[in-house]
Amino acid sequence: MPKKPAATGRTTTARAARSAGARTDDAPTATKESKSARTRARILDAAANVLSRRGFAGTRLSEVAEQAELQAPAIYYYFPSREDLIEEVMWVGIAEMRAQLEERLGELDDGTPPMEKIMVAVESHLRHALEISDYATASIRNAGQLPDALRKRQLAEEVKYGEVWRRLLTDAVREGDLNPELDLYVAHMLVIGALSWAVEWWSPRRGSVDLIVANAQDFVRAGLRGHDAAAGSTETGAAEAG
Repeated sequence: MPKKPAATGRTTTARAARSAGARTDDAPTATKESKSARTRARILDAAANVLSRRGFAGTRLSEVAEQAELQAPAIYYYFPSREDLIEEVMWVGIAEMRAQLEERLGELDDGTPPMEKIMVAVESHLRHALEISDYATASIRNAGQLPDALRKRQLAEEVKYGEVWRRLLTDAVREGDLNPELDLYVAHMLVIGALSWAVEWWSPRRGSVDLIVANAQDFVRAGLRGHDAAAGSTETGAAEAG
């Protein structure tokens, strides 16, 4: 018997169940319904893990079923096809990233500077993709592999996620935190692209997630503020040293 793949410990059934529309806090919910929701979430968790490692072409329902501790035919009770299951995982990956970012931003004080909000967004993106969710990793890694028909919901969610970032960048421009010569669309795409690419090269051997986050924040801050801000920072440091 093939060895069961080790779980990453990053996905959470409760989160998957909520994302999949399951009711997790209603006491009168029938036991059968609750069990069904848990099983569905377990299938999604397993699919996210397999998809994040194997890619779209390499994801097999037999491996998903083995990891979810089910017989493969049982998956069809919850998802009509392999493609439907993968489509759900891809949507959840981006939907969760947006939800977490909005939650993190909502916890900040009203007077938080725009650039600091961008730093929070950088950390939220990286931690979710590298540390928290197989869904996010799967969604980022497979974005270019899926047929267009399977990406409609994911693309709609990506637009919403991008709108949060655009709002942050626009606020930073208004406050004078960004280099006025930057094209915001290009800057936005470069930042998101760089952050997302981390799922392809990062491993714990290359440093902790904390290290990656700190370096990314320094990189993004310096890039968005431009050479004038960097020069000003250097001059300030020299004056203080003198």
